[in-house]
Amino acid sequence: MAGIYIHIPFCRQACHYCNFHFSVSQRQKEGFLACLLKEIELRHDFFGKPKEPGDRFRLESVYLGGGTPSILSTSELNRIFERLAEYFDYDLGNEITLEANPDDLTFEKLEALRQTPINRLSIGIQSFHEADLKYMNRVHSPQQAIQAIENALTLGFENLTIDLIYGTPTMNDSQWKENLQRTIDLGIEHISAYALTVEPKTALDVFIRRGQAKPVEEEQSARQFEIMLEMLARHGYEHYEISNFALPGKFSRHNLSYWTGKPYLGLGPSAHSFRGTERSWNPPNTTKYIHSIQKGLLLLESEQLSPSQRYDEYLMTSLRTMWGCNLKKVKEGWGEEKGKELENQCLRFIEQGQMIKKDSHLILTEKGKLFADRIASDLFWV
Repeated sequence: MAGIYIHIPFCRQACHYCNFHFSVSQRQKEGFLACLLKEIELRHDFFGKPKEPGDRFRLESVYLGGGTPSILSTSELNRIFERLAEYFDYDLGNEITLEANPDDLTFEKLEALRQTPINRLSIGIQSFHEADLKYMNRVHSPQQAIQAIENALTLGFENLTIDLIYGTPTMNDSQWKENLQRTIDLGIEHISAYALTVEPKTALDVFIRRGQAKPVEEEQSARQFEIMLEMLARHGYEHYEISNFALPGKFSRHNLSYWTGKPYLGLGPSAHSFRGTERSWNPPNTTKYIHSIQKGLLLLESEQLSPSQRYDEYLMTSLRTMWGCNLKKVKEGWGEEKGKELENQCLRFIEQGQMIKKDSHLILTEKGKLFADRIASDLFWV
């Protein structure tokens, strides 16, 4: 089975650190929605043509991200789900996630969301401290964050995940521990936590270069990452991917498809799709997206992945997970010699305590997780 990602490119306010495709104007929302429904129709056979008339491909997950998908009304969301149901098979046994900002999740909004197929909320909390939220230019307050979670739980949304950001210059280690403890006390079963990264050309990048905002310090980020590993492990969370933690049985099925190489279809401007040896994507331009689909055309760009690209991608994604890189899979996919070469390359990381070999799997240690991207790049195809 596979998943669908839908990019909703609208926000009420621009976060200073964000480099995703979005617009703070909702002027094009109706035109976008009409074209999104059309794109679903145009790409319904992405996973393969039906064997029999009326057959529909079975989905494991649907994920609405952005942007801020919680901007959409219940009727707008149901229009999307109704169109998906014409071409794909899914039900409440699947994982159907909506990314949401806390300020959108009023009691009334959540009551309305119960009338949609959505059964999982991914709430962009980022921090429970006002200074951090102001630094990031988040629109919600700490109290709205807490209230949104409590409202969701009261109304039966038991499958919740929240985003947290660490390494902000406004947050000391004690405050980071408070953020984690608050999350634990609220009963959140899945946490996505990211180090604040200054992406080029974002507002934060400009402010730091002008001296209008404090810069991000790598040492602080590394220290707070280690604090998080210890605290969450102590409370029973499994660190199943570099940025993701969950109580047993609460892993994100949709995100796992990215890390385990399952096919997925991306819909909407800037959304990426993947199926085995091919990656494709819509350009990050909502106006061009609308104009092309109104003409019945897709502006997709694509690439065929070479064996070396697939190898590098497998290393990068597998080493980020708790299961690590499977040497048997490497040997089956790229040859016995490549598997032996990789095993030999990893000896130095094992000696340095950054990696262990367990059965046929190469797995990063807690020390190694601090350098996951660097280790993967050192092991890339040459």
